[in-house]
Amino acid sequence: MLHKGNKLTKKNYCITKIIIIMAKKVAVLAVNPVNGCGLFQYLEAFFENGISYKVFAVSNSKEIRTNSGITLVVDDVIANLKGHEDDFDAMVFSCGDAIPQFAQHAGESYNQDLMAVIAAFGQKEKIMIGHCAGAMLFDMAGAINGKMVAVHPLAKPAIQGGKATDNKSEIDGNIYTAQDENSIWTMMSQVLDALK
Repeated sequence: MLHKGNKLTKKNYCITKIIIIMAKKVAVLAVNPVNGCGLFQYLEAFFENGISYKVFAVSNSKEIRTNSGITLVVDDVIANLKGHEDDFDAMVFSCGDAIPQFAQHAGESYNQDLMAVIAAFGQKEKIMIGHCAGAMLFDMAGAINGKMVAVHPLAKPAIQGGKATDNKSEIDGNIYTAQDENSIWTMMSQVLDALK
């Protein structure tokens, strides 16, 4: 019978506590609208593997939508992550239909904050994970200098500081990238290993 004084219970508690302390904290950046398929692959994998995460809307509001129109209320907004990058060990950029219009809205405060946060994670050489146009934004922020990246084929010509490949995913040092939401799975086991 398990009870408070049971040594096995105490041992299991200590092991669980060590695992929790060892796991990395992840900031997940979700654009508005976000590709739900991509976002939830990350979130479910993190949840199932005991990896702590907090979702930040790349928006002025915590309420965002998926590409398919489902409303989500996430943990916080990107403005509140800016300057607090040291609270996290890794960052995920979850792409979506907001990116094709990024150029028209690049001056918005939330997109300025997005680029500042990506640059800060890059300068600190923290783990950076993304799919679709993630590598393009990492490149724009100066975070992939010389590294191999997987990126959506339409964004491939935009990569200037790294080397865009035709592979489904690429892992180069602290940078984990997938071509699109349908290829996240090809790097997920390595992502989870890096975050545990």
